Amino acid sequence: MLIDTGKSSYAKVSPIPVQDIDWTEGFWKERFDTCADVTVPHIRGMFEDDSPIFHVVENFRVAAGLHEGTHEGTPFGDGDFYKWMEAAMYVMAKRKDEKLEEDLDAYIDLISSVQQEDGYISTKQIIADKKGGNSRLGDINDFEVYNFGHLFTAACAYKRITGKDNFLNIAKKAAGYLEGLYQKYIKEGVAQTEVCPSHYMGIVELYRITGEEKYLRLAEMALAVRDLVPNGTDDNQDSIPLKKHRKIAGHGVRSTYLYAGAADVYAENGDEELKIMLDAVWENCVEKKLYINGGCGALYTGTSPYGPLDGVNGVKVHYVHQAFGYEYQLPNITAYNETCATLGNIMWNYRMFAVDPQVKYFDIIERSMLNLTIASVSLSGNKYFYQNALRRVKKLDYKLMWPLERQESLTCFCCPPNMARFIAESSEYIYMKDKDSVYTGMYGANAAHISLENGAEFDLTQKTDYPWDGLIRFEISNVKNNTPFTLKLRIPQWTASGSVRKNDREIKKLGKEQAGTYYEVAIDHPESDTVELKLDMPVRYTAAHTYLEENINQVAVERGPLVYCLETPDAQVEELGDLLLPYHAEFKETSFAIDGKKMVALETEACVLETEKKPGENPLYRTLECKGVHTVPIRMIPYFAWDNRGNGEMMVWMPLYWGNCRE
Repeated sequence: MLIDTGKSSYAKVSPIPVQDIDWTEGFWKERFDTCADVTVPHIRGMFEDDSPIFHVVENFRVAAGLHEGTHEGTPFGDGDFYKWMEAAMYVMAKRKDEKLEEDLDAYIDLISSVQQEDGYISTKQIIADKKGGNSRLGDINDFEVYNFGHLFTAACAYKRITGKDNFLNIAKKAAGYLEGLYQKYIKEGVAQTEVCPSHYMGIVELYRITGEEKYLRLAEMALAVRDLVPNGTDDNQDSIPLKKHRKIAGHGVRSTYLYAGAADVYAENGDEELKIMLDAVWENCVEKKLYINGGCGALYTGTSPYGPLDGVNGVKVHYVHQAFGYEYQLPNITAYNETCATLGNIMWNYRMFAVDPQVKYFDIIERSMLNLTIASVSLSGNKYFYQNALRRVKKLDYKLMWPLERQESLTCFCCPPNMARFIAESSEYIYMKDKDSVYTGMYGANAAHISLENGAEFDLTQKTDYPWDGLIRFEISNVKNNTPFTLKLRIPQWTASGSVRKNDREIKKLGKEQAGTYYEVAIDHPESDTVELKLDMPVRYTAAHTYLEENINQVAVERGPLVYCLETPDAQVEELGDLLLPYHAEFKETSFAIDGKKMVALETEACVLETEKKPGENPLYRTLECKGVHTVPIRMIPYFAWDNRGNGEMMVWMPLYWGNCRE
């Protein structure tokens, strides 16, 4: 399972084990199958490529002394390979693929042969040191401890799925190396920054799976030593002590990984100062710095808006890459929104839910999974976004770091394996449980076997076409005894109307007052009770805060949990920027397919202002001369499906028009 909070002292809920839950059909089954059949093999092929761009598995072979050569590719390739392994483990478990398990065991043997006697393992340094050097921990951007962290989580996943200790033994030995390192830092009173701190989560999972107290102490030590970093920066979230954080700042991945790890530690030790900090930073992120598609880390590069008051004009300036900027600083064309940052945010919200099961956390998870995670991969499953913009125009007069088209190959390949493991693991976001209740998380057709502490044991099935349709039916079968339990239904914040039925009788009409809450249904007779949740999904306009200046007087179109967008093939206009959406537009829901994937598209009429534009001229400013207005038909598609039909324009936010388009 993703995390095992079943015995965590300060967690209120825990997941369903991976072996006990599966997508059965429909939307998420389709995504899982594409991931398993195309994405996971495709990424494996990339990592097995011995060209200088990837060279990932080859680096392990060179480090093990099996091949001659040098380290090639990124310094964090080891960690990216561990993420791919985790994705492959879930495919192996779901498909009962014995050959894939044999292959994973062979990779684990290779990794074991690379590990040094003291537990250290990072191929770049081991290869470099074969000639007698010592390059360990010399450059924070070598991501050594990041590699450790993904090793830890993958090893714990493998132990839970297979029961084997082979990968776990490597992780425990590596954790021993970190323990010695942190003891040295504490003795000296000075520590080095560890970028993209995936290891906090990984160490806590080692504690959960082994029950050995030393790993909890190690996780607490890991958080403590970050306060010993001299001249820290907001780029790495170590300019001020961790427990004093109140706003999210700096690098998108480094921050979300940090807070996810801190939430894991809180779940075990209940440090209230950590919880106060996490609540404040979460609120700042979600209420002022999160994109409508769940993206975070808005800026390609920038400077921190915060920092100790000791710099120019009282503000300490820190260079920041792929960064959270100021509150409400959320550009569309240049939105960075690295996929890994959103995945880090999902991990953070999942852990926040474990310690405080509120709908708001799963609303963020669902928004992020449906509108960014699956948008980062093509519908075909083998092309990827690194960043996730909210608008693409015909031509930019500048070059961005990453292309606004998905690519089969990226020089920085951290996002695709991360995305793959999330889709492979996605069924674990369906439910969480406590001693006598089942909480719904993400909806979709699935089947689960659930055991509760109160003795209830049963199979729970969802039948639904969600997210295209809001009707979700819950059926209970294979009841081991007739012990009652509670089914807690997540009513998303976007809900305006709907109903809950029990045994085909309506027991609750849903309205806005229920939005963002759990509605509890008592399952008194598991052998015979059924539950039906109906979430109405009318098309709605969403407006941004007026401080979000790029989106003033504009709206985004949403239906249910999905954000929609407009692409060039679906509007016969010179530029999408010429269009306005009428406030009273009527949308027709229609079946549509892209690359063989069926979806619900939205058709309506948009307005076009008839203005004077001279061919070939597009000055920065011009006098607006409007001769009238007319309508054109448009089709909007789910945002996750964009960029699968060629390199045209795309926009999420559209100007709003109140008047009559037929004047």
